[in-house]
Amino acid sequence: MPYVRHWLRNSVLLFAVAIALGLVAVHTDLIQPHDLKLDRTVQTTFRTGWLNVVMEGVSALASPVAGVLILAVWSGWLLFVRRRPVTAVSTFLVVAVGWNSTQIAKAIVARPRPPREFMLDPEIGSNSFPSGHTAFTVSVVIAAYFLLRDSRHRRTVLVAGSFAVLLVAFSRWYVGAHYPTDTFGSVLIASSAIVFITGVWHAWLLPRLYRVPLLERFGLDQELAELEAAERHGGHHGHTGPVPHSRRRGGGGAPAGGRHRRHAGR
Repeated sequence: MPYVRHWLRNSVLLFAVAIALGLVAVHTDLIQPHDLKLDRTVQTTFRTGWLNVVMEGVSALASPVAGVLILAVWSGWLLFVRRRPVTAVSTFLVVAVGWNSTQIAKAIVARPRPPREFMLDPEIGSNSFPSGHTAFTVSVVIAAYFLLRDSRHRRTVLVAGSFAVLLVAFSRWYVGAHYPTDTFGSVLIASSAIVFITGVWHAWLLPRLYRVPLLERFGLDQELAELEAAERHGGHHGHTGPVPHSRRRGGGGAPAGGRHRRHAGR
């Protein structure tokens, strides 16, 4: 997980902008009429029998049930097959925090869903702003980019990930479950939460991973040592931030805590 400077300030700023956007959409006429008009344009222009099935399928791939399965399989593969506990935990946190941060925004903004008569499959879930499906997709794309940012697949992840986010967002307009503003707000909300968790990760969580039961059995010390070596040699584009030393038996814990705190305060 990269280290983001000024992570607290930037995450709060992004979150505040997203909440302000949602509140304006709910309580004024500056956005709502345009949102509804764009929704209806998409639905009347593009809806056909076969595309209905496709768009409902796209939405299903980012649904809560599918999201939990994808996150569990991905994190489990990194932990049990690849034996990369640091990577598994950080990937899980990026996706889970980015995705579930929408629940806070939904409670604050409390925007009703679009009119039910426009929905292909009426939603009975929580409020409309922001879109949880879109936030999940954004979080998965960012997590994948974090994993592959030093590889030759970095550009592919950015291009394919951007397309995936746009496709899921479009599917949510298409099926009538969300307004366009909801999906844009999801990008801001998920991004703010992920920026926040990068700071918390480097300031508090990473230096304390050795306290988590059983992680040592999956190669925690080895991966921490590899990350430490990569940092010394300038790996990860210099964005990784300080890495705690692996715990040595009979020795101290993670001695890099002070350095973590100095960097985390930026």
